[in-house]
Amino acid sequence: MAASAWYAQAMLNDHDSLLRRLHELRSEHRDLDTVIARLSAEAACDQLHLQRLKKRKLLLKDEISRLESRLIPDSIA
Repeated sequence: MAASAWYAQAMLNDHDSLLRRLHELRSEHRDLDTVIARLSAEAACDQLHLQRLKKRKLLLKDEISRLESRLIPDSIA
């Protein structure tokens, strides 16, 4: 396999794996959103647990943003 063909295949695999990871993170983010909404609606919910879930959700959002920026090529101005 020529070097350029190998590089193109590696980039495609990387792109595919990034897309899969992005899908997983978005799914987890949506799930956390649902759990947080349900817990928030309860009168006696564990505030510490709720805070940890919200922090995890923010970390996921940051990771999603990083992956999206890697997947979207920079435009040349």
